[in-house]
Amino acid sequence: MSKLPISSPLSSDQLYRQSTLNNLAPECKSTKHLTPLDEIVGQERAQQAVEFAMSMKDKGYNIYAIGRNGLGKRTMVMRYLNRHEPNGHGHTLYDWCYVNNFDEARTPKVLKVPAGMGTSLKKDVEKLMVRLVKALPLAFDNEMYYSRAEKLKSLLAGKQEAALQGLTTEAKESNVSLTITPQGSYELVAMNGEEPYTEESFAALTPKEQDQLETNITELESKLRVIVRQFTVWEEEYTDKQQKQDEVVAQDVLSHLTDELKEKYSDQTSIKSYLADMHTDILDNLDLFLEDNEEQLALSYASLAKKMPRRYQINVLIHQDEGKMPIVIEETPNYHSIFGYIENATFKGTIFSDFSLIRPGSLHKANGGVLMIDAAKVLEQPYVWDGLKRALRSRKLSLSSLEREVTLSGTISLDPEAIPLDVKIILFGDYQTYQLLQHYDPEFGELFRVTADFEDEMPRTDKSEAQYAQFISSIVHDNKMLHCDRNAIKRIIEFSSRQADHQNKLSLHSADIANLLRESNYCARAANANMIRVGHVEQALHNHELRVCRLKDNVMQSFVNGTTLISTQDNVVGQVNALSVISTSNHQFGAPNRITATTAFGEGKVFDIERKVDLGGSIHSKGVMILSAYLASILGKTAKIPLTTHITFEQSYGGVDGDSASMAELCAIISAFSELPIRQDIAITGSMNQFGEAQPIGGVNEKIEGFFDVCVIKGRTSTQGVIIPQSNVQNLMLRSDIVDAVKKGQFNIWAIEHVTQAIEILTGYSAGLANLHSGVNGTTTMGQLEHPSDSIFGLAQSRLNLLRLDKPSQPEECKH
Repeated sequence: MSKLPISSPLSSDQLYRQSTLNNLAPECKSTKHLTPLDEIVGQERAQQAVEFAMSMKDKGYNIYAIGRNGLGKRTMVMRYLNRHEPNGHGHTLYDWCYVNNFDEARTPKVLKVPAGMGTSLKKDVEKLMVRLVKALPLAFDNEMYYSRAEKLKSLLAGKQEAALQGLTTEAKESNVSLTITPQGSYELVAMNGEEPYTEESFAALTPKEQDQLETNITELESKLRVIVRQFTVWEEEYTDKQQKQDEVVAQDVLSHLTDELKEKYSDQTSIKSYLADMHTDILDNLDLFLEDNEEQLALSYASLAKKMPRRYQINVLIHQDEGKMPIVIEETPNYHSIFGYIENATFKGTIFSDFSLIRPGSLHKANGGVLMIDAAKVLEQPYVWDGLKRALRSRKLSLSSLEREVTLSGTISLDPEAIPLDVKIILFGDYQTYQLLQHYDPEFGELFRVTADFEDEMPRTDKSEAQYAQFISSIVHDNKMLHCDRNAIKRIIEFSSRQADHQNKLSLHSADIANLLRESNYCARAANANMIRVGHVEQALHNHELRVCRLKDNVMQSFVNGTTLISTQDNVVGQVNALSVISTSNHQFGAPNRITATTAFGEGKVFDIERKVDLGGSIHSKGVMILSAYLASILGKTAKIPLTTHITFEQSYGGVDGDSASMAELCAIISAFSELPIRQDIAITGSMNQFGEAQPIGGVNEKIEGFFDVCVIKGRTSTQGVIIPQSNVQNLMLRSDIVDAVKKGQFNIWAIEHVTQAIEILTGYSAGLANLHSGVNGTTTMGQLEHPSDSIFGLAQSRLNLLRLDKPSQPEECKH
């Protein structure tokens, strides 16, 4: 067999796409000369969704923003809301106040007033109360008031005295005396001249005289009762007259002090109504202002703020800045922080609650604007999700029912009037949470009708690179960093492309870019530089790698000390170097794995040892089945393959999943069949379909870099290299040392479209696939295959044919 010439590897230009910033003017030397973006780059789809939802006034057009953490979802929404006024065009904001319901204190009333007016109303009422507390007692503490009060009292006393005088005269004529006991009650006593009868003197009277006295006393008692009842009527009349007189006095004071306030709020119907109710209540409760004993009124005045009766306070629940839409971000969305709550206060051992102790939640603060919440945090807290849906459905904020649901008791003393709710909710979450809500909550789709789907990456063009440079400038300006020079901007764009794992795309994971800029800024300041340069960016990347690469160093050390067996030279039958990616929470890296294949007489099955011991995942098993199908279509077209093959990942003690080793496994099996050795200085990665076509895999950069690092450890040669699928070429953004090695011809990367190309590169001989033709719709199919005798498949076919003819005496294979 004659060796094939080695196919051409990729050029160094294909391994890394450098940023050119062609759309930036040559005089633009740094981010200082770039206009910062006021929007997040590459999220046009999500931005249009937000714009649509904010412009829809109908019920249910709330937003669920989907995307991984770090994509700048919240930043984009905040920048849009700050730049636009979605609720503009005459939209009015309001202050919301709770005031006492003078008819029923358990149900405080809501005052809806224009934005900014709530605070001024509160201050005006406080001033009024301060003046009333002083003015009302003075109005009742003067000679005129005392004279009028004394006159009313004298009239009452005169009536009472005249009535009693008449009864006293009548009683005297009947030898009966009307006296007043020390306890203040009236008493009728029979008189014997000037002295009351004693028992002896009364007994000395004749029965007729005794009966006459008792009759007289009975008649006088009856008249006395009538007079006492009349006293009660007269006293009530006196009290009414005194009350009316007090009201007239208080009315004069109130009218004088409240006229200005009523005039100020004459155009506000709700305030006018409240002031009228308050006016009436003050007249009914003048004792709050006139009582001298403060201990008796302490609770009425108990307040943490002002010395005034609590019943007349204004609880400004929400104060809005006029013309500025409220935007609230709730970081800790528990029940009380979202929906508000009612406090209890303790004063001198007494626990009480009233309208002035109602406290707002995020929904109150965002009323008329936007509330942004993390979806996962909402779902973690009990009752919050149900309460949020109830508020959105009813478009009302009802404190009482929500509070009862939380406390699970009926001890809530207040039932405040509900506040109308007009708010847009923006939930931030990942796709998994979105799917769960869609699947398990039928109301979710009705209440959150707009999905803002944030992209992970964007196309990399000259125009988008210029936009990205502006995005970098916005981060620099927002965080007051040192400016980046042009080369630093290029390096950051190239880093973004590496993060996206694609030469023609840029990562939109803005948190990664912001972190890189912060760390580069730190390196630049530590070096006393006046600008972030490419060296500082490289230093920041190197520092980050050092912080997260402990596991990688441990794995590479196993190659240094020979703990992990690997060969980067020589040629071995049935053994190939495959490539895998190892991931931690914040880092991933590549490392080579040795795959071996052995054969024995059998029924043509391929035994995946990893699967047999439950170390192989379902995707890996699928890859093994696919390569088994391809193998059968090539070498078992007319008869069963008389060999059983065992394949395994050597020194693999953890789980194995993924199909990116399927081409490597096939090459090992073909080598074992044909007994042709495989080059160990070449590693291979890539999956395949049933027709042998190479399919793209993930982590291609890390895999190539992992094998290159092991080659450095084991000893570099110019023949070493990696085989990858052709479709992965666009994903290459390799380290500069590998690009330089390829440029100098010291390392090779081959891109293939079919597994036979990998076989030929690894063995140096023709695969010999015969009768290859195109089937329906251009798909590759196999006809009756007769492989050239001097090809790899020909050698394998010949060996299998001999085994078919010369069966061993004990064909039964070993049981596994």
